[in-house]
Amino acid sequence: MASLFILSSCSDDYLNNSKLYAEDSESFFNSEADYYNALVAAYDPLQSTFINVLMGEIASNNTLCGGESATDVPGYQQVDDMIHTPVNAQLQNLWSWMYGGVNRAAYIIEFKDKTDFTGKDVILGEAYFLRAYYNFELVKWFGDIPIKPEGRFVLGDEKTIPRSPKADVYALIEADLKIAVANLSYTAPQTGRATKGAAEALLGKVYLYQDKFSEAASILESVINNGGYVLESDYNKIFEFAGENGTGSVFEVQYTDTEGAGFDCLQCSEGNVAVGFQGVRGYQGTLFTSGFSFNVPTQEVVDEFEAGDNRKDVAILDIEAWAQSTGASYTTGYEHTGYFNRKYIPRVRTADAAGDLNITNPNNYRAIRFADVLLMAAEANNRKSTPDDTKAKIYLNRVRERAFGNANNNITTTGSNLTAAIYKERRVELVGEGHQFFDLVRTGRGTQISGFTTGKNEVFPIPLEEIQFSQGNWSQNPQY
Repeated sequence: MASLFILSSCSDDYLNNSKLYAEDSESFFNSEADYYNALVAAYDPLQSTFINVLMGEIASNNTLCGGESATDVPGYQQVDDMIHTPVNAQLQNLWSWMYGGVNRAAYIIEFKDKTDFTGKDVILGEAYFLRAYYNFELVKWFGDIPIKPEGRFVLGDEKTIPRSPKADVYALIEADLKIAVANLSYTAPQTGRATKGAAEALLGKVYLYQDKFSEAASILESVINNGGYVLESDYNKIFEFAGENGTGSVFEVQYTDTEGAGFDCLQCSEGNVAVGFQGVRGYQGTLFTSGFSFNVPTQEVVDEFEAGDNRKDVAILDIEAWAQSTGASYTTGYEHTGYFNRKYIPRVRTADAAGDLNITNPNNYRAIRFADVLLMAAEANNRKSTPDDTKAKIYLNRVRERAFGNANNNITTTGSNLTAAIYKERRVELVGEGHQFFDLVRTGRGTQISGFTTGKNEVFPIPLEEIQFSQGNWSQNPQY
């Protein structure tokens, strides 16, 4: 495995063109088209974040790893059991792919002043957003990480650039997102590209992860009041193809199944690899197609849904009940619970789907939903030094009223009881979307995860190969 400073290959030919990444850049950034192509390259690794979502959910108390057997993708199994080590292929992939994204965004930032053209500020705003997005994923997973504000990492930097403290990483992320907010508008120039609302929402989340509750409340309320987002009235449609890029989508990772890929290069897939991994093993029937039965929800998380909550049947597929009602058949895998992540399991697709159908699913990942923004704003208002529980309940109950179809189940409590209600609401609203592990860790509730060791499992180990590449420059995370 190459060091993080060598970009992983992807399906777009120009991304592998050595001239594109030439040190002097004399042959690039000479036109608007060059900047645009570099921006496309910077968006491309977002499709590799399937691993962040899948493994992040497996790490939480929402699901078990599943799969075919106890040795099916050992890296996922180890994370599920909290016995992962610095030798873990999936953690190595996450590190490498996210740093590939950082470097591609940084390439644009490094040469931001080379050529002027109308609209360059938007491209730069998106580049800063993307660098912030990838760095945020990295700091969530690994804690202190190497950063390079002025541009790209190059070979040799791993021996001289230290792992920056989390506070410094967050400061860079905040600065990047503030530039993005200033340069972007609430309307995307193309579907799937970042907007001012996406940058504000991510900045609000970054503040929340640092317990900067007043700052989080302020910026998240800007999204709520100015972004034009609306909760979709029909929760059933959100995770179907018809619900992609809907009124409640603040930022969405775009996938397609028209360009095939294989298991020898999962990051090359233009499809959502996690979807096939979460499908029902041996499935034959209507609506869905088969998969590899990873990331199976537990009875505990199913029981978190209250009676009358319309989200339960959208989020959780009870395969036995489904088979009885539809005549579908299936086989069972390792750690079978009877439940599947219905939000992200493979649906029947069009005839022009290409490649291995298990790794080219077109299901977009709803990276930031308006419901998430409302719940983050509720938490920020409830937890800030001078709480505004009235406002917190308004935001919380907007989400609940959509879930139940009425106001009869609105939350009326305050203080710490309201905090607990918000945490519970985040769990059921966002189950299957990769947020629960990090919500537990950032709020000091990591011990709710089986096998979690305080002072260790808040972050994951730096991959051993990266430690070796640094030749003693980087130390390992505690207890790894």
